Amino acid sequence: MTILVTGAAGFIGAHVCQALAAAGQAVVGLDNYNDYYDPQIKRDRVAALCPQVDIRVLDLTDRSGLDALFEEVAPSAVIHLAAQAGVRYSLENPQAYVDSNLTGFVNILELCRHRGVGHLVYASSSSVYGDSATPPFSEDQRIDRPRSLYAATKAANELMAYTYAQLFGLKATGLRFFTVYGPWGRPDMAPLLFSRAVLAGRPIQVFNEGRMQRDFTHVSDIVAGILGALSHPSTETIAHQVFNLGNHTPIELEHFIGVIEAAAGVAARKVYKPMQPGDMVRTMADTRRAEQAFGYAPSTPIEVGLPPVVAWCREYFGQAV
Repeated sequence: MTILVTGAAGFIGAHVCQALAAAGQAVVGLDNYNDYYDPQIKRDRVAALCPQVDIRVLDLTDRSGLDALFEEVAPSAVIHLAAQAGVRYSLENPQAYVDSNLTGFVNILELCRHRGVGHLVYASSSSVYGDSATPPFSEDQRIDRPRSLYAATKAANELMAYTYAQLFGLKATGLRFFTVYGPWGRPDMAPLLFSRAVLAGRPIQVFNEGRMQRDFTHVSDIVAGILGALSHPSTETIAHQVFNLGNHTPIELEHFIGVIEAAAGVAARKVYKPMQPGDMVRTMADTRRAEQAFGYAPSTPIEVGLPPVVAWCREYFGQAV
């Protein structure tokens, strides 16, 4: 019984591989190690978190390569985390999102269907809520007014997975992640951007004049949610389900920065900016559905989870923060 993890060298993927391997699961990963951010961070992340996991270098658009991998590995389940990430980058390079998040997702659906995969767990995003949602965001709210192409591709993934569940009986679970942070995180996201800048004495850009809230969720809580969802596929006739995975506690951006300042021992140099295109002012997860389905219970406040991120940045990047 082998679990295939896509995006295995990514921030969440490597932590998931680490947890599965620690639990004694047979795991195979794939990742294309693209240059959206420095691939060396991905290689170092794998070496630190899951060096024992077999991770193949493969792109989601390589249908023949994926087919050969599925034939060789015969996964019983797939945790699909690979995608082109980033809201703002989707304004600059939309084709990357079409290739990875649409074409690549269809390739995964097709292979799961034809290779008899028992359960597909895939990454969606809190960004699907867009302009339609009223906090706290619940899975029953509309997701048809996205604020970015990235969000639109993630909403499309949910529709595609539902269709395959309806037509072909593929058990599929979508997980809407809310602003995940932790050591070995993505360097393009606020936790690392702010931590590195504060440590180096560089100014940070604070958008919407600081009037923003985010449901920051520690990676350990996200991993627990992924593994919980994996072991609880839908039992409905159309076996597709969607869950929020967040901390259900939105944090003021100024408080978030304050925790970083305290951990770094340095005051932030703030440059206030207007709202960025594609961003959302506030995110907040209603996690009751995940709690009822598999006992999801996030337990890491930023006051506990964020200082180790600052310490990791200081250690990993050194003088190059």
